[in-house]
Amino acid sequence: MTRIAVSGAGDGPVRVATTPGLLQARTVSRGPDRARVALVAGGAMLVGGDRAAVEVEVGEGCALELEDVGGTLAYPGRSAFDVRIRLAARARLVWRSHPFVVADGAAVDRTVTISLGEGAVLCLRETLVLGRTGERGGALRSRLHARTADGDPVLLEDLDLDGALPVTGVMAPHRVLDSVLLLGARPRTSPADGAVVVLDLEAPGALARTLAHRAHDTGLESLMEDWASQ
Repeated sequence: MTRIAVSGAGDGPVRVATTPGLLQARTVSRGPDRARVALVAGGAMLVGGDRAAVEVEVGEGCALELEDVGGTLAYPGRSAFDVRIRLAARARLVWRSHPFVVADGAAVDRTVTISLGEGAVLCLRETLVLGRTGERGGALRSRLHARTADGDPVLLEDLDLDGALPVTGVMAPHRVLDSVLLLGARPRTSPADGAVVVLDLEAPGALARTLAHRAHDTGLESLMEDWASQ
């Protein structure tokens, strides 16, 4: 399991503790209340039989900017990718993840669980791609469950995608599902692109989502930066 934990350190910069797994964390910078960390692959992943796991914990009043150095490609075979995020009170996490690509013949079970402390804010970019260029893509079961520290639901979502069996009203002929998720705050800005749909959550937060044929032209880059700056 890859683990990243950020905690306060009194008068000095925050402490960043990391444990390597299939992904490895590299500390880019640290300040009195924040850190920036990059995630890099330790080798080819995900191949059949892999079970990657990432655990991120941000301590009270601390902020973490997390960025993938490269995207993730799920090769043919069955694999899993689990992400667990725990934010303490007034903690903040901005995660700029790169595309998660599911190749032909791959079957991936992907779970993201989030725990939000009082006053915590999360901004997460997720780009799910069915297939490499010229492929229809494999199967992806993607679950995202966000709750408060007390266990109250904030957002519970379960997506069942399969490039060989496109579903009307879900992906249809599109290969890319791009999302920006903001939890713990109301967005100050709305997307200028009419193709982007925004769901305002009952608790402070919103989910912006769009479909596309190519991962590089979904139009969510500026929205991600706007929401990440809140």
